[in-house]
Amino acid sequence: MSARVQIPTQADGTLRLAAVSDTHSLPHPRTLERLRALAPAAILHGGDIGDLAVLDELATIAPVHAVRGNIDLRADHVPDILHIDVTGPGVGLRVLLTHIAVYGPKLRADVARAARLAQATLVVCGHSHVPFIGIDKGITVFNPGSVGPKRFQLPIVFGVIEIAPGGVKLAHRSVETGERWLPPG
Repeated sequence: MSARVQIPTQADGTLRLAAVSDTHSLPHPRTLERLRALAPAAILHGGDIGDLAVLDELATIAPVHAVRGNIDLRADHVPDILHIDVTGPGVGLRVLLTHIAVYGPKLRADVARAARLAQATLVVCGHSHVPFIGIDKGITVFNPGSVGPKRFQLPIVFGVIEIAPGGVKLAHRSVETGERWLPPG
């Protein structure tokens, strides 16, 4: 199942979105605090929500747009793919939000096809818990990482999408420190 939403920018064409994924019913205790401080216009959830009450908690901060992950068996009303149209002065951005979009750093062929068909230039996904920003097949791919329980040695991070008439900026923030997160090395 897929769905479409529209998110308008502010009058000046800017918009800040937060992206989270893989909460697995237990978002890190500082997640809500960090997201409130960011003050996003909306929150995108890349799936593996777990307990759907997580979406209600996030909605106390901003409207939430979510997709179902592979553990979200009881979330029949949550789409597998969400097409997001960001519109405003000088801005026309289409985002495809889905849970599983990549194999390693490469965009899955079916997701690339769906993104092209929807004229999306940005794919936001989850699943791997690995924070990632890349370009494959001419499409920008953004995995915000996970704000859920720690997995292996992966960081607990979320994504920030800053949209302006001049372009889109993607970044990760540590849930633990609130600071910008960059991969080691």
